[in-house]
Amino acid sequence: MAAAPQPVYWLGNDTLRVSAALFAENRRRLCQGLQGKEGMLPKSVVVLQGGEQQQRYCTDTDVVFRQESFFHWSFGVTEADCYGAIDVDSGKSILFVPKLPESYATWMGEIFPKEHFKEKYAVDEVHYTADIADVLSRMTPAVLLTLRGLNTDSGSVCREASFEGISRFTVNNSLLHPVIVECRLLKTDMELEVLRYTNRISSEAHKMIMKNVKPGQKEYEMESLFQHYCYTKGGMRHTSYTCICGSGNNSSVLHYGHAGAPNDKTIQDGDMCLFDMGGEYYCYSSDITCSFPANGKFTPDQKAIYEAVLKSSRAVLAAIKPGVKWTDMHRLADRIHLEELVKLGLLHGGVDDMMKVHLGSVFMPHGLGHLLGIDVHDVGGYPEGVDRIDEPGLRSLRMARLVQERMVLTVEPGIYFINHLLDQALSNPAQRCFINDHMLARFRGFGGVRIEDDIAVTADGVELLTCVPRTVEEIEAFMADSGKPFSPVQNK
Repeated sequence: MAAAPQPVYWLGNDTLRVSAALFAENRRRLCQGLQGKEGMLPKSVVVLQGGEQQQRYCTDTDVVFRQESFFHWSFGVTEADCYGAIDVDSGKSILFVPKLPESYATWMGEIFPKEHFKEKYAVDEVHYTADIADVLSRMTPAVLLTLRGLNTDSGSVCREASFEGISRFTVNNSLLHPVIVECRLLKTDMELEVLRYTNRISSEAHKMIMKNVKPGQKEYEMESLFQHYCYTKGGMRHTSYTCICGSGNNSSVLHYGHAGAPNDKTIQDGDMCLFDMGGEYYCYSSDITCSFPANGKFTPDQKAIYEAVLKSSRAVLAAIKPGVKWTDMHRLADRIHLEELVKLGLLHGGVDDMMKVHLGSVFMPHGLGHLLGIDVHDVGGYPEGVDRIDEPGLRSLRMARLVQERMVLTVEPGIYFINHLLDQALSNPAQRCFINDHMLARFRGFGGVRIEDDIAVTADGVELLTCVPRTVEEIEAFMADSGKPFSPVQNK
């Protein structure tokens, strides 16, 4: 007898169907990883706590809910205030949902029975959260494995599951985190399919922006258009992060778009635009940056800087394969940037000597790229035994391990003219000696260029997930022709 088909997450129209089998496979991989872990006891049970519905400060206004990432990876549950348990020996999955008050039916909609969630998420059992201690007690676990560990990007510790009655159990909060992080690090075929989708929709949204941008518009109009496209065409209620819509000098502000600089400048004729935006579908992220002139035509200076960044991007993409050091990829991008700035006349001297004094970090202070998945800065960049390199530029790198097949990464080299960093370099004798002061003055206020693609690492190279115009010629032709669809040149 054939197995019953798995339920799917689907928002209708042309949005992606995601099978609950994706999360069953994640749980299977987690159990397999734990079973081989030193110190694991038989009859161990993983307990994860999902995200909680939050209100805006002291009000009763709900913040739009987004599931906690580890819990989503394990169960794919969209509702708030849930728990999940996984029997490591058998793989049995148990979902705990809140027992809702009768008033919920008046204000929030239908109250579904437990069987609804069992079918919706293809788990083995569903119980109420109030009964979690009793249900777990009947399983007689030797130990509960809870999640506690450091996020090496934020510096925050993930939230460990806690519930009334947990003191009845033996709890281990150190075994689970490194194993589940390594599982999240390498994507399954089903996860890769979702990430291809988020990239396709987000790429199309970026292309729509390129067709519609005009001097005189506000930066936030471009943010709004991007979000509108991702939601209407892709079912993406959330973006992966705050949209960065920098024009002119704002394109040199690395995390522009925050509350103090809310994408509110008027775009000027001659501005370089740097738009870093990514849509999120069912908690899976994308992260794409496109840089282009607002009027659709590069000036000679804009073309020179853009093509320097594009050269480093393509060199890195060609070099990535399993086994390479991510830190070496960052240094490769730095070296190419410096070589190109020498050709342009902004710098003079030996590039090897420039590398020794970290001159590349003056123009690219951030890391080359990062892991991508359920979080835009996905977990796993610095496991135990892999240390951050305390050097300018490299200390901002969000991963320092060897590249592996099935990693999904961003490749995002950039060259920026940030007054603060330029002034520091000019006051540093070790760096000033390489800088052409007169030429540099011409680029004050230029802003910056970043080219960011998402890639999946294959057995012998990369799969490029992002699909947008990239060469100067492609961008200018695409922006000039409002009716013609973009057809990229295929590169190896």
